Amino acid sequence: MKARPFLAVLLSLALGLLGLGGGAWWLVLNRSPLQLSHRPLVVPLAARFVPRQAPLSLFLLTDGEEPLGYARAVVAPRQRRVAAEAVAQLRDGGFAAAGLDYPSELASWLGPEIGFALIGSNQGEGDAAGWLLSLRSRDGEGARRFLQRFWQSRSLAGTDLQISRYRGMGLISGRGALVGAKTTPIATALIDDDLVLIASGRGVLEQALDVSQIDALNLASSAAFRRGVADLGRGMALLVARPPALTPWLGIPKDLGSEAGITGLIASLRPDGASLAVELAVARAANTPAPLAGADPAADLPSDPAAEGASDPGAELLAHLRGEASSLALLNDPRQLLDLLQPLWDRSLGAASGPLPGLVMAADSGPLLWAEGRDGWLLGTAAGEPTPDDLEPDLAAHELIAAPLTLADGRPSTVWTHLAAPAPGRRGAGDGRQLQAELVGVRAVDADLAWWAHGLDRLQQQAESRRQPRARLKQLQAIDRPAAARLAVDGPQARRMLQQWSGWRLLSGLAGAPLADAVQGLSLALAPGADGLQLTARLDLG
Repeated sequence: MKARPFLAVLLSLALGLLGLGGGAWWLVLNRSPLQLSHRPLVVPLAARFVPRQAPLSLFLLTDGEEPLGYARAVVAPRQRRVAAEAVAQLRDGGFAAAGLDYPSELASWLGPEIGFALIGSNQGEGDAAGWLLSLRSRDGEGARRFLQRFWQSRSLAGTDLQISRYRGMGLISGRGALVGAKTTPIATALIDDDLVLIASGRGVLEQALDVSQIDALNLASSAAFRRGVADLGRGMALLVARPPALTPWLGIPKDLGSEAGITGLIASLRPDGASLAVELAVARAANTPAPLAGADPAADLPSDPAAEGASDPGAELLAHLRGEASSLALLNDPRQLLDLLQPLWDRSLGAASGPLPGLVMAADSGPLLWAEGRDGWLLGTAAGEPTPDDLEPDLAAHELIAAPLTLADGRPSTVWTHLAAPAPGRRGAGDGRQLQAELVGVRAVDADLAWWAHGLDRLQQQAESRRQPRARLKQLQAIDRPAAARLAVDGPQARRMLQQWSGWRLLSGLAGAPLADAVQGLSLALAPGADGLQLTARLDLG
């Protein structure tokens, strides 16, 4: 009987230690910089002050220090300082564009929400677009001290201050600037001692306060916006864009946006290890033909995309792919996707591939595999679709001549050549009768698959190599969702693609330094959505 109280004491101590350990572990996880990758998306407080028709809205659901801590936590020790400095430069450059100095003005009080929106001014300052910056405070005193110092420094620099009230809020506005800066209008307001609003003029700020009082006009009350936030699920940043911002801010070609009928998009950004994951939902006009109507995204990659015997035709192509690849794409219905992906094809993958790959894609209902490496491009299709006979009229229009050829292993193949004059300086270049046959493509069948290649070396590599492009296959598998089109490229190709994008150049300008050096790879997946398109992207950094 005496043992029972002793056992009860031991049990109580064990439960107490277990509770303390669990609480400490929860506290460590909750405060760890790595929890940034699991942060749930919520409707930002500042969205109540953003008009639904604002061309662009960006919300960071973090303060200015968490991204630095995350960057240090996920890279190798020798790279921590460089990674943190790169993130800090981007952060400081973004605030500097709004005339703010993060270390001296914001670091001590800035809380876990930062917002930026483009807003059209409609009150006394013309129709030019203005901007609204929202800063969440960790405490009310910090926000008040910031506004006092903010206006004191600008008053000493010659800014004429105007203090007024609008919709019960105190507004401070002025037209002036710090020494050496361009004179611009600016206005501020403090909401509930918690949220600082800084706008490019009193008219923009008054418009923001107007829409905050009318649910039918502000972004936070939009059912579509709330549904988009819920569907995206997780992220540290949220982007909302409408057609006026697609070309100048996001670099989407104007003709592509209009042809695709894009009416808006919402996207989230989430760190995932040493990668950045982007989920993007594109809304399209109801009367716009769906570019992926015939595509079947349900046939997802198996757990091992190189597994032999996979029943999905796309997985079968991946399983039989051999050789190295700097870029790899799998298209479920290339015939339908070609129009939608034409700008990407023209600017990067197909820039120097010749006419044959595009003709094969236009005639193939899929699936189709594209790979490119040092030995040129390689296409994989079903053996019977398309056949060389299907392409004959288009090949003739490009003056391509077909001929049979027996390969070294005895397999029959078809080669296409193009007659061209020799380049200047080469033998026979001055004789108009001398023409050379240039090889532009070759095709051979292996079981129920057809392989089209840039040249004989690449086709031989496909037939004889035992190695697979594991890095590219791993990138495709990292996007774990059904998709109508998937693309994976290595670091050099990803850097070339990003440097052509105006949005990336804008980020590099804010950082004041090139950002592309850290890019190690890029993967994309495109699928039809409920009201448009779903795009998933992963940017691998290192």
